[in-house]
Amino acid sequence: MSRIGALVKAGAFFCAARGPRLRGGAFALVTWGALPGLAQAEALAFPVDCTLGETCFIQHYVDRDPGAGVQDYGCGSLSYDGHDGTDIAIANRAEMARGVTVTAALPGVVKGIRDGVPDAAPFPEGQDCGNGVLIESALGQEQYCHLREGSVLVQKGQVVETGTPLGLIGQSGNADFPHLHLTLRRGGKPIDPFSQAATCGPAEALWADPLPYVPAGLVQAGIADAIPDYEAVKAGALPGPRAHAGALVIWGEVFGARPGDVLTFDLQGPEGAVYQGEAVLEKPQARAFRAQGRKIDAAPGDYRGTVTLTREGVELDRISVEARVTD
Repeated sequence: MSRIGALVKAGAFFCAARGPRLRGGAFALVTWGALPGLAQAEALAFPVDCTLGETCFIQHYVDRDPGAGVQDYGCGSLSYDGHDGTDIAIANRAEMARGVTVTAALPGVVKGIRDGVPDAAPFPEGQDCGNGVLIESALGQEQYCHLREGSVLVQKGQVVETGTPLGLIGQSGNADFPHLHLTLRRGGKPIDPFSQAATCGPAEALWADPLPYVPAGLVQAGIADAIPDYEAVKAGALPGPRAHAGALVIWGEVFGARPGDVLTFDLQGPEGAVYQGEAVLEKPQARAFRAQGRKIDAAPGDYRGTVTLTREGVELDRISVEARVTD
């Protein structure tokens, strides 16, 4: 039985896993503490109703390199040139449609709102933020961008508390995937909530609860009976695998990919191993999508797969997925 060639796709979008998944593995992460003397009025709450590392992740940090290069606060490169905020992303547009709430990170007063910009569509000039909320607080200003069309819940002049719902994560404005872009400004200048130090490395953060530094990871993974259609995976609308379809494929998507990163695939069926293989990533990419598998007359039953991401021999992330193959 011959192997289906590895699929190589790249871009700034997501793919969707069908069926339950379990996340594991030893993240290569560092947690740096919040400022010990930080005033409560300036301690940031996490602004999305999700579980970081499970149902959402940080796609981009603030770019701290003042020149043409890129450097995040952890001395890595999970950012892009000139990026002035923190991007908190979710898996795909199906998750966006189900609704993921954005909440106020600090108490303050709403100074401006915008709604009515469509998601995943062209946007008017000057509306890169898409639908958003601007709040003035004791810290300075917080700008929440790319909210879902029609979801903004607050009004200009409204007083909000920490945790007040502002809207839902969307893909409005200049957004290649569903996410919240949060920019903090003090005196009109962007600041990094993860570090107030002038250089990268361990530093005190503005978060009320310490958040881990994660340089890369897996967005999601899945099992299919053919190489998935990319529009379907971006939408989160993949059908389940069918029996006797002629092939089985296991796929995964990486964020923060770097040259030399390795994706390892392991697919097991009712009678044991179905496929095992790996893909080495060749270049830096915000997103990298790979799929591998084999031609097989798959019988109905329960199939399990694991996708593992390693960097320089260290496991960064692992996702386990399950799928029931039906006639």
